[in-house]
Amino acid sequence: QVHLSESGGGSVQAGGSLTLACEFSSSNLYSTDNNYMGWFRQAPGKEREAIARIYTGIGTTWYADSVQGRFNISQDKPKKSVYLQMNDLKPEDSAMYYCAAAVNIRTWLGGPSYWGQGTQVTVSS
Repeated sequence: QVHLSESGGGSVQAGGSLTLACEFSSSNLYSTDNNYMGWFRQAPGKEREAIARIYTGIGTTWYADSVQGRFNISQDKPKKSVYLQMNDLKPEDSAMYYCAAAVNIRTWLGGPSYWGQGTQVTVSS
């Protein structure tokens, strides 16, 4: 069983910063090595949006245009954790943020296999 647990959401004023954390745990042989982990978000009435991912093997990252230059994804392998540093937050960043994991890029793009429970981010103007 794979389990993802997010933390770090909250409320902040526009221009502020928040850092989300996602801790990975597994009771089987599934490893965080050479996997894809990252973040999606979904605002009320909107489709779920992939915003950042990291290839845990070599740390390659990808960002959606909407967050490029403002958000930074990183990992701590010993802690089996992935982080999303969010800077210069805007009201339109308000959403439920979900951590996700997939064993390969095809699975990631088609819909990751593993999801966290979500953490709310609210940005006020």
